[in-house]
Amino acid sequence: MQPLQLSRMRYNGKLPISSLGIALVMLMSLAAITSSCTEQEKASLLKFLTGLSQDGGLAASWRNGTDCCTWEGITCSMDGTVTDVSLASKGLQGYISPTLGSLAGLLRLNLSNNMLSSGLPQELVSSGSIIAIDISFNRLDGELHEMPSSTPVRPLKVLNISSNLFAGQFPSSTWGAMKDLVALNASNNSFTGQLPTHFCTSFPSL
Repeated sequence: MQPLQLSRMRYNGKLPISSLGIALVMLMSLAAITSSCTEQEKASLLKFLTGLSQDGGLAASWRNGTDCCTWEGITCSMDGTVTDVSLASKGLQGYISPTLGSLAGLLRLNLSNNMLSSGLPQELVSSGSIIAIDISFNRLDGELHEMPSSTPVRPLKVLNISSNLFAGQFPSSTWGAMKDLVALNASNNSFTGQLPTHFCTSFPSL
């Protein structure tokens, strides 16, 4: 009697496993259909790639004609929108293309611990979607540009520009559009002058 019961348990256990397998295949197929980035997003990322003199091997993954949601360091939402560019510690050299700021659904940009030079594109700081930027430990230089006082509130919450070569006066009007800022690290740079007097009172969540 016992072998018969064991046989029935094994037989009855096949159906749920089979159903689960079918469900997983359907979900994977759906993800494959929906997770396809747009040509505009692909072009923006490839423009960033062309600005690199050393790409850390990205060119092997970032190939035109393939879905950029499958590229190294790129994360997309279910509808195929690029939400994350995470390329920390990749040995990247070159400049940061301002076209990254045209990624309309980009939420997080992490280019820390590389050897990137030139400046920080204003298109990134003034993006209408980015909530976190980490470009720390690079060789970025120049000044942080002011944004017009008429600039609407930007969603940026975290900005880490530490350990670079930024210089000049720390901007004052720019921060009027950063009401949601909760974390700012600008240490180990070469800024001159004083912090704006309103800095600590303008950001309730900082």
